[in-house]
Amino acid sequence: MISYQYSKRILKKATIKIKDENIKSTNSLNRVVSKNIYSGINYPSEDNAAFDGYAINSNDTKNIKKNLPKKFKIIGLIAAGNKPFKKKIKKYDTVEIMTGGIIPKGFNTIIPIEKIIFYPNKKNILIDKKITKYSHVRFAGSDFKKKEIVVKKNTVIQPNHILAFKTLGIKNITVKKKINILFFSTGNEISNSDNIPGWKVRNSNSHYIKNLNENFLFNFKDGGILKDNHENIFQSKISKMINSKIDIIITSGAVSAGKFDFVPDIVKKFKLSSYFKSVAIRPGKPVLFARIKKKQKVIFGLPGNPMSSAACFRFFVYPYIANVMGISDEKPIKAILKNDFIKKKNFTRFAKSKLNTTKNGKIEVEILKGQESFRIKSFVKSNIWALLPAGKSKFKKGQIVDCFFPNHINQSLI
Repeated sequence: MISYQYSKRILKKATIKIKDENIKSTNSLNRVVSKNIYSGINYPSEDNAAFDGYAINSNDTKNIKKNLPKKFKIIGLIAAGNKPFKKKIKKYDTVEIMTGGIIPKGFNTIIPIEKIIFYPNKKNILIDKKITKYSHVRFAGSDFKKKEIVVKKNTVIQPNHILAFKTLGIKNITVKKKINILFFSTGNEISNSDNIPGWKVRNSNSHYIKNLNENFLFNFKDGGILKDNHENIFQSKISKMINSKIDIIITSGAVSAGKFDFVPDIVKKFKLSSYFKSVAIRPGKPVLFARIKKKQKVIFGLPGNPMSSAACFRFFVYPYIANVMGISDEKPIKAILKNDFIKKKNFTRFAKSKLNTTKNGKIEVEILKGQESFRIKSFVKSNIWALLPAGKSKFKKGQIVDCFFPNHINQSLI
């Protein structure tokens, strides 16, 4: 049995290569950018008004004083989306302009509508002081300049990125292809039926992992249920996987040391460049990993218990996918432990927990009752995994611990 830290080092070195593809930027949510994305334009494209008001040339106000006001003639109106203003501009001219309207050449500042004095009618405005140059002006390229990086390589695309792509006219981007996962449940006790006898277990692990696919960047294919005597079928599935588009096979169950736990023996029949089985963790100790030698294919064997399977996917499979995709390592949420907890010293513990904030803004985490791996009630109540490292057994209230979201990545903190 190896440590969790050592297993992570093996996973880091045993990566597979994933190809790139070009896709529409509007369809890129949760995809990983393969190349830096640059703006093809200046944004804003032209100098425009930041407020509704009147555009003037600030030079025309140099000699204006409170007791020597000056009338400015209104020569037109510019709304956002209007074509460029073509009228010839003279000294002491002004133009009414709406927010986003393009500022004509010859004007260089905006007076907000709230500060306008009309005199003697709405054909003129009265200015009785010097006006600062470039007030309330949005300059061309002040947000994004042409050829400036919009999104860096290895970023996971979020809705705010898609807003930028659409605004800047970025139609297509290069991303990593989604990893293709083939998933098998195992065991005579597993059933896809709704109505089952007491000696059967409903197949939940495949549905849980399938519904993580959008958040965790993969395509999911359910391979069905492997029965206790399906060793040859499983061996055949691995052989076919080697020459298919499948990148990762994941099994749930049949990885421990029982009479019908055939997954490790079948996996070891193939030539492997990396392999481990059994990690000092709770839940999920029997977890297995193997990389097929000279092939861009790997196998994960997760324990069959739902909580063990969920924890091992989150802390083994997902970090592996992220590394393959080039995503930066997640940064944990640091939270103050709300209650004492005791675990085995040499084991890393993934604890079902509840994260919340206090009235004074502190982040706290409560390790919930019901940490046994068969209990799903505590998982339903949880919103975070607390990761308690090996090397100590007692964790006291007030200590800082690392936390990870169970159903999506800590991407917002990267």
